[in-house]
Order: sequence, then C-alpha cells, then structure tokens
Amino acid sequence: MSLVADPVMPAPAVAGLQSDVEALPREALAALQFERLQATVRNAYDHVPWQQARLKAAGYSGESGLASLDDLRHLPFTVKTDLRDNYPFGLFTCPVGELARLHASSGTTGKPTVVGYSRADLDTWAQLMARTLYCAGARPGDVVHNAYGYGLFTGGLGTHYGAERLGAVVVPISGGSTERQISLIQDFKPRVLCATPSYALAIAEVAEQMGVDLRKTALRVGVFGAEPWSESMRREIEARIGVKAIDNYGLSEVMGPGVAVECVNQDGLHGWEDHFLFEVVDPETLQPVPEGQAGELVITTLTKQALPMLRYRTRDITRITTAPCSCGRTHLRILRVAGRSDDMLIIRGVNVYPSQIEAVLVGRPGVAPHYQLVVERRGKLDHVTVEVESANACTPDTADNLARDVAHHIKSLVGITTDVRVRQPGELPRSQGKAVRVRDLRPKEPPAGTTTA
Repeated sequence: MSLVADPVMPAPAVAGLQSDVEALPREALAALQFERLQATVRNAYDHVPWQQARLKAAGYSGESGLASLDDLRHLPFTVKTDLRDNYPFGLFTCPVGELARLHASSGTTGKPTVVGYSRADLDTWAQLMARTLYCAGARPGDVVHNAYGYGLFTGGLGTHYGAERLGAVVVPISGGSTERQISLIQDFKPRVLCATPSYALAIAEVAEQMGVDLRKTALRVGVFGAEPWSESMRREIEARIGVKAIDNYGLSEVMGPGVAVECVNQDGLHGWEDHFLFEVVDPETLQPVPEGQAGELVITTLTKQALPMLRYRTRDITRITTAPCSCGRTHLRILRVAGRSDDMLIIRGVNVYPSQIEAVLVGRPGVAPHYQLVVERRGKLDHVTVEVESANACTPDTADNLARDVAHHIKSLVGITTDVRVRQPGELPRSQGKAVRVRDLRPKEPPAGTTTA
C-alpha cells in the first residue's frame, strides 16, 4: 500500500471539507488506521536501522507484522533526544538527496532536531493543512494573512502551502514589521489571520497605538498555534481583533501544523486520525490512561514516508474524547493542551503550568496581556516572580495595589505564593514567534555521577 494519505488531486477537489474521510464511522476509521500502521511500521523496520533494532527488541519482525491496533502499545516510544542522537539524517528512510525539503528546530537547547519530507509527504501536508484551514473557517478565495515565521520553522511554509492548496490567496508576510502588517491588513483586506497567539496580541496592541481598530477590518477568522494559550487569551484576542480564534495544533517532529484543529464550535481539536494515531499515557508509568483523563499525548504517524514517527512522546499534557461533535466530524478531539510536562513548575509542592497563571492574568482589570515568569532558587525551594505590565501608565502606589491584587488572585486560583512585579506599558519583550514565558534562573544541576569542587 502506498503511504501517501490521499490520491493526488487538483486543488479544487481538495479544497472541500473531505467530508467522506472526516465523517468516517469510527469502525471504518480504525480499519484504515490499522492498514496504514502496518505499512508505516514496516517502512521504519525495512529502511531505518535504528528503528529496526528497537522493533526487534520489542518482539516485532517484518514477517509477523502486527495483529491489531492494540499491538501499538508494545512498540517502543520515540522522544526528541532520539532525533538529536541520530543527527542529522539517521532516522530518514531514504538518502537525503531523495528528499524534497528539510526543516529543523531552533536548537536553543542543543543540536536542532531535523525533519525531512519526500515530495509525497509535502503533498500530504498541503492536503492536511487545506483541510485544517477549512475546518477552522477559511474558504477558497479568502485572503490569508500568514504571520507565522518562514524558514526552518514549519509554521510559515506549512500554513502557506495549505492555504494555496485550499484555493486561498496567501499574503506571506512572516513575523515582524508589525506596523507594515497592520497597513497590509487594512489594504489587502484578509479574512483570515494566521499567527502565534502571542504575536496576534502584539499586532492588536500596535494597531491600537496606531489608532487602527482591527475589529473594523475584514478579519473574521484567526488560526493560532505553535504555543500553549489559555481560554483567557482566546477571549482577549477575539475582543481586540474581532475574529473567531481557532486553535491549531502540530509539531515539527510529527509533521508541522495541521495535526489537529478546532472546528468553529471551539470545543476541542479534531485530530486527523486517518493520518495519525493518538494515545494519552501517564507520563510517569507510560501506561495508557482512560479516555477523558489527563496525560501525555503520544502520536504515531500513519502516512509519512521519509520520517515515520512511532509513538512520539510530545510532552504535551491534555485529554482526548471520542464523543460525537455537533459539526459531524467523527475524528477524536484533543482537549486544550494544559502545557508541556517539561514546562511544569513545582512550587512548594504545587504543580503549576504557565498557562494556569496566564488564565489569571489575561483579561484582569488594569493588567495588559503580556507577562513573564522568573523562576529562582531560594534556599532549597523554587520561587516564582510574575512580571506583568499595567494596562496604562501607573504611579508607584497604583503599581503596588495592582501587584497585591494579582498576587492574591494567583494564590486563590492557582494555589501558589508569588512575588508580582508590575512594569510600565511596553517594558516586557514582545514576541514575533513563539513567546518566551519562563526565564529560569535556577542553577543547572550537574550531570549524574559528577562532582563539584
């Protein structure tokens, strides 16, 4: 069986909802997944020596194959460090010269993670992103203002080719030059805005400073992703820009944007199960958790040729549900990502995600939707200082009152004690891509087995 998800079709045929696939009965969807899983595992086994060794150790052989979808849980997990350990091309199923494109992460914490795509993979990706944008509310002929960063980051080009496949008109503005972006939004009249949620708020802020009311522009749909964001931030974006803010989920290691997306009901992200298998496991025991219970999202690709991912641990904490959605799509829904397991802070015994603090800050009277968390070690305990901006220029007395109010509500709603430092408007850095919400100033732990003088 070909690993290409769908036959190559001209753009008008792909531009629709693909309702025949999106509304498949779950039994038929499971049968399709099993067929594609068998082909994906065999592809990895036959062409990636590292994968073959791990699969053999788990009891899999190319001859015996898999007996059912349940056999997936017996296969080994893949983690981000596996890509770095096999840097740059060790997990590809073909020589790099046979690929059509390479993308990579920024590599801020070490070697970048490199991902590659065959020409068929790029076609699949474009089809999935067209489906994703349609699900979010975009339509053929819409002007799409694409403010995701272009380059090695998958967000910009993934969205670009999906919008073109949909039949939309793409404005490839990328990030930055915010004043110019606002002028083009006024002049080109895009109906759809694609960006990280933090940059969408930065656009709104600059527009207000310019005296431009984005709610009076043609923008009606916002497709936002690449970073965790809260319901409070969604409400803030919708109020200030005048769009319906839709959550789009993806990650480079699995494909890029377009792995899952909300429909206009905004009640969980439809994960495209004809292309991906989704599991939720306990991040400590790695055992599956019951449907509806929070855990770590694990994704297996079903149609990628060049870089099949088997049970990739995303580190994203979420829940899933297969309950029917009123939109008619049968694909499971991933409920809003609470945060990443490696972003979780433990403050005096309380587990806290930055998004929980964001939910308190965004929309609070007198507080602008820009913040950073500064984590320090005080004695043997971790401590958080919350840096926020006042919505308007404030006096020292006003800042003190605002700080006490914010600290009180964080304590009441999140359960931790924090210092709050109020900044004047514009003092905190603005993001043109993924927002940096946490500055970790704690001393780095020495590697196990080493000693310090």
